[in-house]
Amino acid sequence: MSKQPAPAPVKHSVVVEAPIARAFKVFTEDFGSFKPREHNLLAVPIAETIFEPRVGGHVYDRGVDGSECRWARVLAYDPPDRLVLSWDISPRWQIETDLNKTSEWEVRFTAETENRTRVEIEHRNLERHGEGWEGVRGGVDSDQGWPLYLQRFHDLFPGKAA
Repeated sequence: MSKQPAPAPVKHSVVVEAPIARAFKVFTEDFGSFKPREHNLLAVPIAETIFEPRVGGHVYDRGVDGSECRWARVLAYDPPDRLVLSWDISPRWQIETDLNKTSEWEVRFTAETENRTRVEIEHRNLERHGEGWEGVRGGVDSDQGWPLYLQRFHDLFPGKAA
């Protein structure tokens, strides 16, 4: 029995008119300002999205009723250069409790100039989700996935970089 090669990771990037430290700070401290509120696994509307800036922290949505949905874990936190987070959402678009069935996404920040930063997202190990992983890949790679997050992040910065 031959082992299938791992699927190629999903990769997207954007350039923002901001120094690297500011880009990193906005991405982590203001994550809820660009994460689409319609991306919601709670039974109620999202009141806020929280990014806990430390290894072992979580990214989670808090509903208007106080309920919480922890959908990512912070695996690496290296300001201002990179983050690695888990994707704890199953192919059924529900919270995945089996940590062996979660993928990960890395965000890298690269200074192109003193006031311009490239932000790259690589979502990898999608096959770990098991049956239906292709749907996760399709979702995060679609116009409503990482490209939407990055466009909304870009829109937080004045200037012409894209």
